[in-house]
Amino acid sequence: MKLNFVTKRLSTVGQWMATALFCVSAIAFFWVGAFFANSPAMAAPLTNAIASADVGSQAQGKASEDAGRTKNFVRDAAEQVKETANKNASRVEQATGSDGNFIERKAKRDADRIEKRANEDSARTQEAIDNTKNAFESAIDGIKDAFGK
Repeated sequence: MKLNFVTKRLSTVGQWMATALFCVSAIAFFWVGAFFANSPAMAAPLTNAIASADVGSQAQGKASEDAGRTKNFVRDAAEQVKETANKNASRVEQATGSDGNFIERKAKRDADRIEKRANEDSARTQEAIDNTKNAFESAIDGIKDAFGK
């Protein structure tokens, strides 16, 4: 059965409404769970403030540690890309006889271009990792400040 213009629009609106209802339900479920998950802790807010400060510090430490690991992974990936490009260029050189012909020069230019792009992409990715880590840490600081006062 082929849907006409009106039924297509109603179907799309119905899907959006179902998605919105699901999201609102999920938010409400987690919102209520956040308030009633640890009811004895509500009686002692000072203990919670100290615990949340510790959790915030732990989260910041974990973010720094993970960012360092991720940056090392990005560096390793860039090095592997560069090694592969150079290996392929040397294979082309061996296959063509090392006389500096067009194909050999093209392979070397391609390897240089790949190395340059790998360095640029690695630097850009590492900068994005630093920005994300800094945003996360500033959000944690903001939350700690909000609950600390």
